[in-house]
Amino acid sequence: MAELLLSKGYEVHGLVRRSSSFNTGRIDHIRDKLTLHYGDMTDPFSLMWALKKAQPDEIYNFAAQSHVQVSWDTPYYTAQTTGIGVLNLLESIRVLGLKSKIYQASTSELFSGKDQGPLDEKTPFDPASPYGSAKLYGFNIAKNYREAFGMFICNGLLFNHESVRRGDNFVTKKIIEGGKKGTVKLGNMQACRDWGYAPEYVEAAWRMLQQPEPDDFVIATGETHSIWQFVRWVEEITGKKIEVIHDPAYDRPNEVPILWGNPAKAEQVLGWKASTKGKDLATKMYEAEKV
Repeated sequence: MAELLLSKGYEVHGLVRRSSSFNTGRIDHIRDKLTLHYGDMTDPFSLMWALKKAQPDEIYNFAAQSHVQVSWDTPYYTAQTTGIGVLNLLESIRVLGLKSKIYQASTSELFSGKDQGPLDEKTPFDPASPYGSAKLYGFNIAKNYREAFGMFICNGLLFNHESVRRGDNFVTKKIIEGGKKGTVKLGNMQACRDWGYAPEYVEAAWRMLQQPEPDDFVIATGETHSIWQFVRWVEEITGKKIEVIHDPAYDRPNEVPILWGNPAKAEQVLGWKASTKGKDLATKMYEAEKV
């Protein structure tokens, strides 16, 4: 997102949590072009100070504890950062009287997967994890503030979006690593997901804030594939068989069987459409690992 905004001539400010070690590796190549502020989504005073200094025209909130499996291990922390954190941000903006346009990163995990799809903005929400439930609170409180206070807030219901920077503890990156090592430990192989390319999805987020009126949008490729299929793509790319070992530690207490998005509204209103899908996405991720 920061790279996209810089390419469009924005002055970009970011929020970083204080830690005992530097964890800014993903932005080191643009670090000198950013203004960073220490803060935390659980600390509204730090958010107020950062907002007061930055005086932003647009705010993109991607902050969250965003790992679904980890949310079962840390449900309270997930609720505080991913759910209440949104309230802290919105109330800080309101108290300061800022007129910023706000993008709230929502998620396909608001859906249960029982309605197999394709899922759109009118599909009922029924999250199946602490992460999804926290994100649902964030979605609803954003909608509440939009309707009550006339704030320009858009919820982006982004389905799974991957890139070469994907963390090692996410399934797609595990499979990419498995392609190099020849073996990988995975949980439910039958789960299906709508995987897209993150740089294209942040373009959709930016387009939401350029509209005359705020609204909510599903951002997806319109395709769904199983984890098994992702393994097969990597095998085709590498020309090597991957030994898949089922590890019960990766099985979720409550699995979402299928996520499949319908991006028709985004295509019509935003003029946005996913270009990178399926095997092309796996290829981009694998080729980056070879460098």
